[in-house]
Amino acid sequence: MGLLNEIVGAVVAEEVLDKADPNAGLLKKGMAAIAGFEGEKVIEEKVDEHLQQNQQADDSQQ
Repeated sequence: MGLLNEIVGAVVAEEVLDKADPNAGLLKKGMAAIAGFEGEKVIEEKVDEHLQQNQQADDSQQ
């Protein structure tokens, strides 16, 4: 699901920019898409780290 999530992140970021600045140019839209693509990677990594920490904490309590 990684690539699909990254594509969704790019599309969402571009749509948000379109709502915030309807007159945004191609450069701004491209930058928003890249930020959304890369930002989703970071979010996914953080969620995975959090889940691993919770799993380790659960394992150590048992």
